[in-house]
Amino acid sequence: MAFWKSLFNGSNAIAPSSTTPAEEETLLTTGKTQQDTRIFFSTTRSIDLYELEELCDAVGWSRRPLRKVRKAMQHSFLVVSMWEEQGAHRRLIGFARATSDHAFNATIWDVVVHPKCQGKGLGKALMNYMIKRLRKEDISNITLFADADVVDFYHRLGFVSDPEGIKGMFWYPD
Repeated sequence: MAFWKSLFNGSNAIAPSSTTPAEEETLLTTGKTQQDTRIFFSTTRSIDLYELEELCDAVGWSRRPLRKVRKAMQHSFLVVSMWEEQGAHRRLIGFARATSDHAFNATIWDVVVHPKCQGKGLGKALMNYMIKRLRKEDISNITLFADADVVDFYHRLGFVSDPEGIKGMFWYPD
């Protein structure tokens, strides 16, 4: 990570561009000691790009230029992070973002949950939180792009492959 950090000056944390009041929603709290574990969502907590890169590395995603990740996050309609907090220690365990026309449509991107946290319902909770927040903004058409190996996961959450046939088209540079 030192190499990546040396490429950028200034802060490496992205603060959400949202002007909404600070919002965190606790998903789960366990334990009765000083080392209680709390898992929560946030739309306002700053996200360190290197911590996000480590999360993406953990699931085997290809590396993307951090300057582009920063720009994508800054121009997103909604950025949701999922955190695990034990005592004074916190770590990023999930992330998702959405772009939108701010009226009708939103597309969810970059959904990631740390492998050690998968299989516990946290991905489902993250997606339900994203949908709830988008619906709160009166967005009625929510789409996403998914790798083939996770399509079944999204089907179980109510997403359907285009029921009227393929409408989407893609253009890629040569």
